[in-house]
Amino acid sequence: MIRKSKRKIKSVRKLREYRRKLSIRKSISGTAEIPRICTVKSNKHIMVQVIDDVTAKTLFTVQTFGKNKVADKGNLETAAIVGKTVGDKLQGLNVKKAVFDRNGKKYCGVISAVATSIRETGIQI
Repeated sequence: MIRKSKRKIKSVRKLREYRRKLSIRKSISGTAEIPRICTVKSNKHIMVQVIDDVTAKTLFTVQTFGKNKVADKGNLETAAIVGKTVGDKLQGLNVKKAVFDRNGKKYCGVISAVATSIRETGIQI
């Protein structure tokens, strides 16, 4: 279960995003057989974590920054590359199903491109 923040959020947009995040995480949880795919999007980059919530371990991450980056930017084409990489790694772990966590963001643009390209690799979300 996600813990509620103690600080006051002043931005209305951030407050709405935080409320969506809490309501999503109430109903979504990942296991070893069906892990949770959590997407984090900023203005410049995309990061996807595959998480087993039962043991509280991150199985792997794919991102557009850092030492092991897959691409350079955070646009739609890069989101498709990131999603394909996540799908291939999940198939390497013999995972057929996963739960998609959009982390409070709206399901459009980059977030939907990541989910679509994961589905195209054969993973059921």
